[in-house]
Amino acid sequence: MTGHPTTFKLVRRTVLGSLAAVPALPVLAQFKVEVTGVGGTQIPVAVANFRGEDASPQKIASIVRADLERSGVLRIVDASGQAMDENTRPDVALWRQKGADALAGGSVTRQGDGRYDVRFRLWDVIKGQEYGGQSYVVPQADLRLTAHKIADYIYEKLTGERGVFSSRLAYVSKAGRRYTLWVADSDGENAQAALTSGEPIISPTWSPDGRQLAYVSFEARKPVVYVHDVASGRRRLLANFKGSNSAPAWSPDGRSIALTLSRDGGSQLYVMGVNGGEPRRLMQSSAIDTEPVYSPDGSSIYFVSDRGGSPQIYRVAASGGSPQRVTFNGSYNISPTVSPDGKWLAYITRNGGGYKLQAMELGNGAVLSLTDTAADESPSFAPNGKLIVYATRQGGTDALMTTTLDGKIKARLAGKGGDIREPAWAPFPR
Repeated sequence: MTGHPTTFKLVRRTVLGSLAAVPALPVLAQFKVEVTGVGGTQIPVAVANFRGEDASPQKIASIVRADLERSGVLRIVDASGQAMDENTRPDVALWRQKGADALAGGSVTRQGDGRYDVRFRLWDVIKGQEYGGQSYVVPQADLRLTAHKIADYIYEKLTGERGVFSSRLAYVSKAGRRYTLWVADSDGENAQAALTSGEPIISPTWSPDGRQLAYVSFEARKPVVYVHDVASGRRRLLANFKGSNSAPAWSPDGRSIALTLSRDGGSQLYVMGVNGGEPRRLMQSSAIDTEPVYSPDGSSIYFVSDRGGSPQIYRVAASGGSPQRVTFNGSYNISPTVSPDGKWLAYITRNGGGYKLQAMELGNGAVLSLTDTAADESPSFAPNGKLIVYATRQGGTDALMTTTLDGKIKARLAGKGGDIREPAWAPFPR
């Protein structure tokens, strides 16, 4: 074990590299959603094709259906051959026969100024009542976002919880010798390059307001931490101290960033202001401490340390103090991420030579294995805490996957080749 602060990640990445026998392929911005698995209780919902969407550059109903299906909570009922818009009075008896509890339909109309008028309505098929609807007038570039907002509306009406489909993902790809930091829709589509570099980019993490990304770049031939404004593309150097600078993590109030520095010798945890300044060392340790993440209330920091002889996840007060070990199953547990409600810890465990995604219920320590793949990495919770995005290899190619917390419903976001890694799910849009 070396003193490199990203040692744990790099060890695993080396393993992944040896598995990656396929040549690097161009990274495609277009992703395909594939859902596998069967969930427990799912609400059946039908989404008819929207009137006029054949002439629209985005097929709104298809995007809505894919979003809802990926949630694992809703089950899509076949509505093929059924054309209806927001003004159609549905035959609820027919839809009950089809097994739907809810039904959505709408329309897409191109206006004279080039914008699109998108309207939809949601019905409760069981009660024969309307849930309501919404309308949007948007430029073509916002049609996909509008579809995600419609999916959010339907999800919230049917489950009582906020949808995450209009939120975004960041991830890193490697094509040839070029690394690209992407910002994409929550389904992986519509990816926009935030940064391209000939040197590795790792550990992207969103600010609490979703406007900035902190990440580690090796452009300076060593790891340094940048903060990047997503809208403007402007970035600033946050940490370039002696040695390596890595693993940034925002505090929930957005004022501080925890990170790993080796400026004083071994890799240790520090906290510094988001605008820079002198870092405050969190603990004194002779071990490798890295990968800090704040608890949602900001009171504590989870991190990885080999202080017990092997990499395990610990928790320490955000002000410092004596850490407590959190993971006890297995000899190698890394990459912690905490659910927004603070009840779940997701992480990667090494098991039988493979790296698998697990989730621990922090209240009782119960651990669930969520995957049957062997090269999982970088889990990140959706802002509603109901899904986890992670990177893995499946069918010989790299992929971004989402899974429900019970592991029963998984959706593959990346359908093509390319080395895709380090996903980070943004907070709710503001």
